[in-house]
Amino acid sequence: MISILKGQESDERTADVCRRHGISQATFYKYKSRYGGMEPSDAKKLHALEVENARLKKLLAEQILDNAMLRDVNSKKW
Repeated sequence: MISILKGQESDERTADVCRRHGISQATFYKYKSRYGGMEPSDAKKLHALEVENARLKKLLAEQILDNAMLRDVNSKKW
């Protein structure tokens, strides 16, 4: 993605870059808004943070479900 953006920055038309890489112009501009001005190492760090964030969200959801289940069990009269 970064290399696609770099190709457009080197005075190439956006339509030509999109055609060469087989993406739409909407996709190109979405990449540009998200990754514009980044270096490949920055993109790798961003991806690693997104993966870690997804893992943490999953753990939080599991904890919330466990707490709700325990509250439900505790509230029943035996």
